[in-house]
Amino acid sequence: MVYSEMLSKKLEGADAKEGDRISLRKGDEEYVGRLMAHHDFSAPDILILKMSSGYNIGIRVLKDSEIKVLERPAVKTVEREEPEPRKGLPNISLVSTGGTIASFVDYRTGAVRPAMSASELVDAVPELRDIANIKTRPLFSIFSENMDIIHWQKLADAVAEEINAGADAVIVPHGTDTMSYTAAALSFMLGDVPKPVVLVGAQRSSDRPSSDAFSNLMACARFCAEGKAAGVFVVMHEGLGDDLFSVHIGSRVRKMHTSRRDAFRSINVPPAATVSKDGKVEYLTELRAPSPGKAEARTAMDDGTILLQYYPGMDPKVFAPIISGSRGVVIAGTGLGHVGEPMCRVLKDACDRGIAVIMTTQCLGGTTNMNVYDTGRDLLSAGVIPVGDMLPEVAYVKLMWALANSESVEDAKRMMTETMANESGNRRCLL
Repeated sequence: MVYSEMLSKKLEGADAKEGDRISLRKGDEEYVGRLMAHHDFSAPDILILKMSSGYNIGIRVLKDSEIKVLERPAVKTVEREEPEPRKGLPNISLVSTGGTIASFVDYRTGAVRPAMSASELVDAVPELRDIANIKTRPLFSIFSENMDIIHWQKLADAVAEEINAGADAVIVPHGTDTMSYTAAALSFMLGDVPKPVVLVGAQRSSDRPSSDAFSNLMACARFCAEGKAAGVFVVMHEGLGDDLFSVHIGSRVRKMHTSRRDAFRSINVPPAATVSKDGKVEYLTELRAPSPGKAEARTAMDDGTILLQYYPGMDPKVFAPIISGSRGVVIAGTGLGHVGEPMCRVLKDACDRGIAVIMTTQCLGGTTNMNVYDTGRDLLSAGVIPVGDMLPEVAYVKLMWALANSESVEDAKRMMTETMANESGNRRCLL
């Protein structure tokens, strides 16, 4: 819900913004307080003020009410210098993008904001500087739902620049909601990146006593400082406590819970490694060793690619125009990789038009196998490409990248069946 037209005009006329200390005069009464964020539980003509007592009150604004700004919130700037590098420690670049790990509750307004800078993150965890020489580079300050292709491209370029400038590893603090998409994008854009690139997030903002931000960041730094693995990874809590953290391969991970600290899981493969609270790293699978080579970012992406999840009763009349207007489509099919008969005809028509049609499974655990049932065999005959146990969102990101980095759709289809960043294999592990 938003403010009413009348109240919106009053706020605009007074140039009053969230966090301002304002006076609201209503008849003979005057209310003075900090303007809080409007929310869905407030009527459109209600202003919420935080009073000097600390309590919030809601006040109905009338046509003859007067609003006046008394004070703007102070903006503090802190001059800081990066400490001198310490000999014998690895050099880690921290490229920040925002998200809950860099967020705090603004108690003036009650809103959670992605406002902590990369430098502030490091300053909040001084122990990081005992692990590595930390260089900070702010890139974005956004929630991860606002990340898009352009952000992925800029991030990949920034990571490559940091590695080529001498970083032994790059840490990317990132919002958790779309972190697996970004991890997949970096996995394909950076290819055989010669150093570890590790995304890390938090489920709870940095100012909360139960925050996982700093423990995740410490585990991430310890994994990077070990210097034994190259590639794109995600580091998050393994359990609800602060004693163990998982290192996930960037193309094999998914957020599986909305709010738990152990929300992230490797799908169809074990985690690449674990990091204990005391810093011990245990490797659970064979990983590529770091090398002295340069990083190259191939950031072209095809924005004419779509991702659809099949559901019973999916109407071809609705989705046929969407699919026919794309260059490639990834379908999260049922079971081994199926859709209903009406959608089979739509997908065959798309294949005939030269559109790349990729089949994954919405089951997550296990792999596609379209040779078992008639529906699957019909889709194969139509030209649909199964991609084994690749996650739907990873297949979507890979198809975007493959279409933009190949000479033809047929070449892109071939690339989709080749493992390029550990994104698929023959394992059929349980979740």
